[in-house]
Amino acid sequence: MSSPVIVWLRRDLRLSDQPAIAEAARKGPVIPVYVCDDETPKHRAMGAASRWWLHHSLERLDADLRDKGSRLILRHGRSDEVLSGLAEETGATEVHALHHYEPWWRNAEKAVGNRLTLHLHHGNYLAPAGSVTTGSGGLYKIYTPFWRALRERLPPHEPERRPQSIPAPSKWPASDKLADWNLLPTKPDWAGGMRAMWTPGEEGARKRLHAFVEEAAAYEGQRNLPGVEGTSMLSPHLHFGEISPAQVWHAVADAGGSVGTFMGELGWRDYAQNVILQYPDYGSHHARDPFGDFPWRRSTRDLEAWQRGRTGYPIVDAGMRQLWHTGWMHNRVRMIVASFLVKHLLIDWRQGEQWFWDTLVDADYGNNSVNWQWTAGSGVDANMFVRIMAPLTQSEKFDSASYIREWVPELAELSDADIHDPPAARRPKSYPEKLIEHRDARERALSAWQQAKAG
Repeated sequence: MSSPVIVWLRRDLRLSDQPAIAEAARKGPVIPVYVCDDETPKHRAMGAASRWWLHHSLERLDADLRDKGSRLILRHGRSDEVLSGLAEETGATEVHALHHYEPWWRNAEKAVGNRLTLHLHHGNYLAPAGSVTTGSGGLYKIYTPFWRALRERLPPHEPERRPQSIPAPSKWPASDKLADWNLLPTKPDWAGGMRAMWTPGEEGARKRLHAFVEEAAAYEGQRNLPGVEGTSMLSPHLHFGEISPAQVWHAVADAGGSVGTFMGELGWRDYAQNVILQYPDYGSHHARDPFGDFPWRRSTRDLEAWQRGRTGYPIVDAGMRQLWHTGWMHNRVRMIVASFLVKHLLIDWRQGEQWFWDTLVDADYGNNSVNWQWTAGSGVDANMFVRIMAPLTQSEKFDSASYIREWVPELAELSDADIHDPPAARRPKSYPEKLIEHRDARERALSAWQQAKAG
């Protein structure tokens, strides 16, 4: 029997359209391994909601592998040390993996490549990050021209089917027990809402995609309505690589209607990777002046009120409570709550980015940092700071009454006319007053912006 081949899995937890597994299976016996590596990412180790998802995704992947005559090996520690040790144990001579573009994974790939023969494959994005270039060979910083250039390279490859079987080594190396990693919350168990809403794993991803195909043509008209399931809700499945963007693309390509708008959202994932490839510290450093001198407020009280959904703005509070309960938030509402934190409360966008990192099941470094810097106005491609979103107007414009009733039940008895901005006479005593009025917040934000520009 030929030497075994290691497949190093990270955010690519699937068997279908998985080029690392496919190539390894053509070369010899395969040892699929997931390394729980919190040392390499350091402060960017997965947040609590992502860990919940990871547990169930790994559990499902192991079952899928066993169905193909294989299994998943779990190890804990630094990726390069674990993989080199595993290679020595098993006699493996090669490691196959998918490219990842987060700065810590790029560092880990270099470290693994220094110790072992590492083959990196593409498969988590529509095109490899860094491959979509300007006429002069540079990388795009602005989304629109990036998307225009990316579209010229589409459609992506035809997705490969999952292998019929995966050759196993003559002897399996030892594996950690998943339960011993303590990825699930216990005291207290706060994941009930996530269990009710999500089915992590490749099969769950396929079911989500199948359901969305029926609605994809109406995407443009429904995606901004929080009370309607008009988005694909594929983001955590894409983030963990339980489904490839090529699979999603080809499934919806012929849907017609406004599916092109959804394709642009897939392209935004690629754009975000393109940004962090150029700016590895994008999640913690402003890309534009004068944000280095911005007079952020350090109000623990206001930050906690935002985190807990107690701001007095129903659409903001509904979104933050949805996030806490389900690990996910509607895309339009993400923009509203982010703008509220940055511009109404004048709290540093990095505080919000870190909260999302811990509470989102789809917490993606590229998407998260690019979206927060876009909202704050500090990004390479960003909304201007002086464009201050009005949450009360947004709530009514996008017909959010039913959404508010679901997540802010103390307001459920209010009429559609009142629920977006409850009048004092009909505001329940259990619901908080506004942290600040919109007009006052706007004036304060504009004054802060002038102060920052003045240096």
